[in-house]
Amino acid sequence: MLIAVYPGRFDPVTNGHVDIAQRTSTLFERLVIAVYDMDEDKCLFSTDDRVSLFRDAVKHLRNVEVKAFAGLVVDFARREQAKVLVRGIRAVTDFEAELDMALMNKKMAPEIESVYMMASLEHLYVSGHRIREVASLGYDVGELVPLHVGKALEKKFAR
Repeated sequence: MLIAVYPGRFDPVTNGHVDIAQRTSTLFERLVIAVYDMDEDKCLFSTDDRVSLFRDAVKHLRNVEVKAFAGLVVDFARREQAKVLVRGIRAVTDFEAELDMALMNKKMAPEIESVYMMASLEHLYVSGHRIREVASLGYDVGELVPLHVGKALEKKFAR
């Protein structure tokens, strides 16, 4: 069984993240979305909330699981028996950061490959950081995130 891990903060999960997960789920027998367990003071949503929000967004994908993880992603991938780390790429700036990460991951875990999914055209400008920023300023991000995530953001930033 070929297993892939798609790691990230996902704070919050966006339609771009869901698109990558959907497309990736067709390529591997099992996909584990790995939500990085961070201190709550460094994230808009708690780890449990981020796991739950992403889980709800991909509940229609039978071969996808969403789990929290801490520590090195390569250690998590080994525990999940994954052979592939999946990352999304939107622009050249993403590539530079991802290249450094891929080289370090390869050094630590040579048996795990990194695979990159290009963002779909309609999601090229969408990032969790940008969503948090504009939502906090009152912009309706409903077209950029799953419906339940939009509602969670509205509640979080209720004025």
